[in-house]
Amino acid sequence: MPRKPADIKAMALFLTVAFVAAGALGAVQPATGIPAEIIQLTQFGPALGVGLAALLWPSRVRELLAGTGPGGRGRGALLLVTAPVVIALSVGTYAALTGDPRFTPPKAPFALIAVAQLIGACGEEIGWRCFLQPLLRTRFGPLTTSVVVGVVWGVWHVQIFAEHPLYAAAFLTMAVSMSVVLGWALEGARAATLPLAGGFHALINLGLLLFMDEESGAVLPMALFGASCVVAAGVWTWWGVGRAARSASGQEPAKASAQAPAGTQTPARAHARARICPIMDDAR
Repeated sequence: MPRKPADIKAMALFLTVAFVAAGALGAVQPATGIPAEIIQLTQFGPALGVGLAALLWPSRVRELLAGTGPGGRGRGALLLVTAPVVIALSVGTYAALTGDPRFTPPKAPFALIAVAQLIGACGEEIGWRCFLQPLLRTRFGPLTTSVVVGVVWGVWHVQIFAEHPLYAAAFLTMAVSMSVVLGWALEGARAATLPLAGGFHALINLGLLLFMDEESGAVLPMALFGASCVVAAGVWTWWGVGRAARSASGQEPAKASAQAPAGTQTPARAHARARICPIMDDAR
């Protein structure tokens, strides 16, 4: 998709609705009787923001939700595998330091929680990764875009600022790092963006629910989880930057050939001619 200026109005509207609606939904959740363990209604704030933007700019929002370019083969599976790896690294480190695996069995049926968490995660990700990410991606590179989205996503969880400052810092680190992982994994993805982003998000939430008890405000488990996310983000960035460099180097010969004046031979063209027509060259 050609690079287009970010639609400031659409982005401002989305962010306003995402923040305000999340606060309102969080305020009414106790009255609904829905346990937060199953699903948090605040997760649908970003979806409402996208919905309102779609009413005002339907073609633009449809374009953003459709994605940009062909996705990379195998990256979706790697993204989903990254989630349990990050949880395992966090839990293993915590158990090694404290001797406590910190497993907390859920009170509600796990199948119900899993389905509800996936729905709630998709309610968030349709805004963060399917709308805001491609909107900013028209102006910035994948890493910068992912960091910006991660900061906004982290700050959107305003309740963290009522916790210990180290907890809030670890949470923001986690949010930015997870956003970087998602940004690299979904770069160029199309229709699969929402299920992949939602699936990764839901797996992370389920792991936190069962093993990390992040809602308690304890600093150590959140700090270890944030550190594990930084490791994952580093690996994905190393892979993403390397892949981009290999892709760019592979396009250089073709670009040079396309820009060469008529009648001249680039090294690649001369090499191909010598390989295809050696008899003609020898005759001359």
